[in-house]
Amino acid sequence: MTDRELDAAGVLDPALRDAYRHCRRLNARHGRTYFLATRLLPARRRPAVHALYGFARWADDIVDDLGGPADPAARRRALDGLRRELESGLATGVSGEPVVRALAHTAAEHRIDHRHFTDFLASMYADLEVTDYPTYADLARYMHGSAAVIGLQMLPVLGTVVPRAEAAPRAAALGVAFQLTNFLRDVGEDLDRGRVYLPADLLAAHGVDRELLCWSRESGRRDRRVGTALAAAAALTRGVYREALPGLAMLDPVSRPCVRTACVLYGGILDAVADDGYRVLHRRARVSRRRRAVLATDGLARVAAARLTARRTGRRTPAAT
Repeated sequence: MTDRELDAAGVLDPALRDAYRHCRRLNARHGRTYFLATRLLPARRRPAVHALYGFARWADDIVDDLGGPADPAARRRALDGLRRELESGLATGVSGEPVVRALAHTAAEHRIDHRHFTDFLASMYADLEVTDYPTYADLARYMHGSAAVIGLQMLPVLGTVVPRAEAAPRAAALGVAFQLTNFLRDVGEDLDRGRVYLPADLLAAHGVDRELLCWSRESGRRDRRVGTALAAAAALTRGVYREALPGLAMLDPVSRPCVRTACVLYGGILDAVADDGYRVLHRRARVSRRRRAVLATDGLARVAAARLTARRTGRRTPAAT
């Protein structure tokens, strides 16, 4: 993380600065789409986003890393340790773990409801035991903790021009849309972890079940029914994006280019999946570097316009509660 970003955020303590730098490295290494969009935020808001991402990344790696301990009991012990460290860090504002230290500072500075972190960990614990979801309603309960609360955590950092409670449902929906996009892109990798995040009733409506997905993954062969089911999952996901998009106008104008770019990038993943014929059981669909560069350039232009407007009008971000 650049000194300019930390200075702008008012982070002066050397140990805390190091903690935020650690989170930024995690974001840059693992969250390519997320990291690119974050670069479009005002410098003072970036450290908080990196802290939120770093915590989510740490927990996710405990339950998902194929190179980590395979023993579910070992994963649970690691998650228990993270939960205890989080509770202590949020209560005291300090932690020996850099990710938790940065997160605790971010939560205090932006008055983020601690329940969002508790709900997130509840879904991470579910990943230790739950391997599929019978209906979309079942999956939605899981995604409240794993995705919707991410949008809710971000909202105080991004700022709003309406009361925060008004923007919250849209922010939550956007978190869900991003996760559904990842579920579709990563369906093959999730199968390798023993999980299916696509609702069983949606799959069954097209003649697909776990056995067929595993057969296609292991054999490398395609089945028309699988492609049809995945297309239906993509259509469901696009519907959630439509639910979320009105929230863009509720954000602080200087934050809108970041979120808009993230929406287009994640939507581009859906396009890439479709363009590749829904072969996600056999290879990962990716947004091209050229497309990412074009979007980044467009985002930078929007950032410049938003900042110029703010300077001309002398506008300050209203306090949204």
